[in-house]
Amino acid sequence: MKTYIQTGDIIEVIAPADVKSGDIVEVGKLAGIACTDALSGAPVNIKTTGVFTVKKVSGQAWTVGAPVFVASGEATTTASTNTPIGHAMAIAANPSATGVVRLSI
Repeated sequence: MKTYIQTGDIIEVIAPADVKSGDIVEVGKLAGIACTDALSGAPVNIKTTGVFTVKKVSGQAWTVGAPVFVASGEATTTASTNTPIGHAMAIAANPSATGVVRLSI
């Protein structure tokens, strides 16, 4: 295929802020999980597929299959104008610091 570029499961973006490996990175309406640490303005690879434990809004309870979005670097079940990132793959209590998300961007 002459037009094929890559699988797209790992893509390079410019870090919008300092990020650590495993952080949710949001660039415009694209989001993924940082593969490495990166300083703001530096290139960073993000993974856009797979299942990850991520930081979440503590005051939310999640159910399996709930749509998950990103807001200010944390996963949330609040849609509003937040960027969709996937679905909850495990129950998460209120309060809890992390949740399990299957990325389906």
